[in-house]
Amino acid sequence: MDITTEKLTTLFPEMESGLKEAILSEGHVKNVKEGELLVSSGQYIKSAMLVVDGLVKVSREDDDGKEFLMYYLEPGSACALSLLCAARSEKSAISAKAVSDVTIITVPFVLTETWQTRYRTWHEFVVATYRKRFEELLITLDSVAFKSMDERLVFYLKRQMKVSGKLLAISHQEIANDLSTAREVVSRLLKKLEQSGAIVLSRNHIEIINLDKIFD
Repeated sequence: MDITTEKLTTLFPEMESGLKEAILSEGHVKNVKEGELLVSSGQYIKSAMLVVDGLVKVSREDDDGKEFLMYYLEPGSACALSLLCAARSEKSAISAKAVSDVTIITVPFVLTETWQTRYRTWHEFVVATYRKRFEELLITLDSVAFKSMDERLVFYLKRQMKVSGKLLAISHQEIANDLSTAREVVSRLLKKLEQSGAIVLSRNHIEIINLDKIFD
């Protein structure tokens, strides 16, 4: 992908012109295929990661390798943990996988450290990124701590719809993995949602009809 100043302006409108020029000249463009890992749990992160195109799923893994979905990264966003781990030269506690073909710009820590003082809008972008990811994590935590599994499933589907539209190309097993539950549980609850008219199920696809009135 040919990344221009105009493209960065569309994705990161809050950034000053000098910062966008620095990103283009000093950052590294990387194309990642669907299904590939951008970051592995336990990996040292030495660069910040800006998403230019595609969708990235950020997950937390337990000792048995089971994943728990934390949030998604869309174009115009950055991985807060990549910023933090790069700054501290620490290992990543999360994994990041390309949900679709993805284009990112990586920026080495030595540059981001300089940019903190050189570009006011970089500092503001980093702070805003931390705030947004923290808020998303609180929402996810509330879902796990205070909602039943059927409520968690509806919450999950709404979040999927927000990033992917009303036709979700996802299997029951993938949903079960993201919610850390059994596929049979997900299939049973999805069938209930279909019977209520909230969704339509087909092979490896879920069409969202209306999830807003499920728990009214």
